Amino acid sequence: MDAPDKARLLADLEAGRSALIAALTGVSEDRASRNPSPEKWSILQCVEHLAIVEDNLLSRITAAQPSDAPPMDPRRETLIVARALDRTRPRQAPEVALPTGRFPTLSAALQHFLAGRERTLRFVEQCTDDLRRRRTTHPVIGEVTCHEVLLLIATHPLRHVQQIEEIKAAVS
Repeated sequence: MDAPDKARLLADLEAGRSALIAALTGVSEDRASRNPSPEKWSILQCVEHLAIVEDNLLSRITAAQPSDAPPMDPRRETLIVARALDRTRPRQAPEVALPTGRFPTLSAALQHFLAGRERTLRFVEQCTDDLRRRRTTHPVIGEVTCHEVLLLIATHPLRHVQQIEEIKAAVS
């Protein structure tokens, strides 16, 4: 991974972490566990989802091997980030990423997410491989480069920060 890619990913990972922390500031445990409607997630469920996705996607990256496949179209990265941030088109989380009550409190879910984000940051800081030459699978997108997965990891909290703000407005 070259220095500009690394710096950009680290900044985006930090921005996602900071945005999530800011969105959760002042949210009580009671408010975090309230669903705005029966078919919508609570704030706690959103943070649980973020925590388990971070773990799942980082494990896919670390298990990936270099590939001899031709490079992916570089425009995919821009498209992946744009779609990840777009809340106008609802997406169903894959089974592996659905919240199931793994964490009893918002604080526990957030601590798990933060520990996972710290592992992701350390991975990027120490990475010397070209992650565009490593392939893995994403449960929704299919075959992706590991660099694309890192872009998803970085932007994923920003998508759910928007959702958390919507939930906060609905359960105030």
